[in-house]
Amino acid sequence: MKKLLLGDEAIAQGAIDAGLSGVYAYPGTPSTEITEYIQNSKTAKERNIHRRWSSNEKTAMEEALGMSFMGKRALVCMKHVGLNVCADPFVNSAMTGVNGGVVVLVADDPSMHSSQNEQDSRFYAKFAMIPCFEPSSQQEAYDMVRYAFDYSEKIHLPILMRVTTRMAHSRAVVEICDNSREQNNINYDSKAADWILLPAMARRKNDIVTSMQPELENDAKNSKYNQYIDGSDKSLGIIASGIAINYLNECYPQGCPNPVIKISQYPLPKDLIRQMTSACDSVLVIEEGQPFIEDMLRGIMPGDATIKGRLTGELPRTGELNPDLVKKALGLPVDECYAPSENVTPRPPALCQGCGHRDVYSALNEVLKDYENARVFGDIGCYTLGALPPFRALHSTVDMGASITMAKGAADAGLWPAVAVIGDSTFTHSGMTGLLDAINENADITVIISDNLTTAMTGGQDSAGTNKLEAICKGLGLNNEHLRTVVPLPKNMPEITNMLREEINYHGLSVIIPCRECMQTLQRHLREKKLNANQSK
Repeated sequence: MKKLLLGDEAIAQGAIDAGLSGVYAYPGTPSTEITEYIQNSKTAKERNIHRRWSSNEKTAMEEALGMSFMGKRALVCMKHVGLNVCADPFVNSAMTGVNGGVVVLVADDPSMHSSQNEQDSRFYAKFAMIPCFEPSSQQEAYDMVRYAFDYSEKIHLPILMRVTTRMAHSRAVVEICDNSREQNNINYDSKAADWILLPAMARRKNDIVTSMQPELENDAKNSKYNQYIDGSDKSLGIIASGIAINYLNECYPQGCPNPVIKISQYPLPKDLIRQMTSACDSVLVIEEGQPFIEDMLRGIMPGDATIKGRLTGELPRTGELNPDLVKKALGLPVDECYAPSENVTPRPPALCQGCGHRDVYSALNEVLKDYENARVFGDIGCYTLGALPPFRALHSTVDMGASITMAKGAADAGLWPAVAVIGDSTFTHSGMTGLLDAINENADITVIISDNLTTAMTGGQDSAGTNKLEAICKGLGLNNEHLRTVVPLPKNMPEITNMLREEINYHGLSVIIPCRECMQTLQRHLREKKLNANQSK
C-alpha cells in the first residue's frame, strides 16, 4: 500500500507498524505532527497505544523508559531544544540500557524557522555513546524507524533518530508494509542492577557501553543505510548525510561523477572514510546542521588531507542547505534566481485579532508607563510575539520557563518592578519550579500566567494545566490574597489595569491569571459543535 506522507507522518506510521506501545512527546515544531498522526490513527486507537501529550520532554523520556522497563516499545518525540530539557534521562538511558526498544526522535531546525538556535542533535548521540540514524527520504524514514526499534532491542541501547525541518515537513509517496508487527508482551527481564545508577553499578555499565563502540561502528559500516558509491573522478570525494544527499543528487541528475559516501547511521563509519581518503585528492562534506562530520574527519583523515565544507567556506556556516549552495561548492553553474520585489511590504507574524494576549499586553503597557525602570521577562509561546510591534512589551525571551526565574534574579539584583509573562502550557512545562523558588523567597515580582487553555503556538494541542493553574499555584504555597484571575477582554480593561497596578505595588510575589480561550481553538470548537448539531438532526 502507498501513502503520501510528511516525513513526520512516515516516522509515525513506521513506529505503529513496528509494534509501538506508546508515544511520549511535548509539542514542538517541526516534530509535532508525529504524535498528532498517532493520536488520529485508527490502528493506534484499536491497539490502545499510549498517545497523550507529556508535560515536557524530560517527563516524556522518563515515561518512555518506564514502558521500556516493562519490555514494550516506546517512541519519544521532540524538537532539538527539547533534547536539552530531557538531557539528564536521555544521557543516563545509555547507562540503564533498554528492555523494550526506545527511539528518541529529534527534529532539528536549521535556519531557525521556529527556534532559538541551530543546535545539531547528532552531538548528543556521540556524547551519550549511542547510535544515531538520519534518514535521507520519507521512505527511508518509514523503514528506518522500524529497523531502529529492532536494533535498539538487539544492542539494548536507545536510538537517537534525527530529522530536520525540510525532511519533517515535506511529502513523498511511501510504500507501507502489509503486515504490522504486534506489540511486545510485558516482560520482567529488566535487571535491577542496570537500572539503579548507583556509582558502582553505573561504572560497570559505562565500561560495557564504551567497549561496545567498535561493534556499533562496524554495524554502521555495514548498514544498508550507509553506502560507498564509486565514481570516475577521484579529484574530489563527497560525503553527504541525511537529507543532504538529495541536494547532491539534484546537482547531478545523471549521477555524480565523484565517489560519494552516503551516511545515515552513526557512529561515523571510519573505514569507509579512509577508503575514500586513499582514493581522492580532497573531500567535500555536505551535511545539514553544524559541521559534525567535517570536524570529526580531521581526527580520521591524514593531516595533509584537504577537507572542504562549512568550516572552510565552500558551504555557509549557518542556515539550511539547498541545491544551489551545493552547486556553488562543487563549482557548477547556478540557475538565475530572483530577489523579492522591493515593493512587497514585509509582514512579520502577529498575535491573532481578538487574542486574549493582546488585551494583556495593552493593559501591561498602559500600567508600566508609570514606572521608569520596569522590565518584562517573556517566555516561549505565541505570546512571545508581544515583543514585536505594536506592543514591544517584552525585554527577554530565552527558553521555556525562564520568564519567572529571570524576573526573580533581576529582582534579587535590585530591579523593581520585575514582571514575568508566561503561558499556561509553558508554565506546566518548566515554570512551576521557578515559581516555587519565588514563593520560597517571596520574591518581589509579578507573574502573569496568560492562559488560553491550549498549547497554541504548535497548533492547539492539549495543555497539561488546563483548569488547574490556580490549584497548582496554591499547592506550591502561593498566598491566596495575591493569586488573582481575570478575563482579558477590552471591556474589562479597567479591571485588568487596576489589578496589575495593585499587584506591582505589592512588594512580594503575586500571580495574575488572565484566562480566555485561544481564538483558533475556539473557532475550531464552534465548528465542531455546529457539525455535531447538524448531524444529530
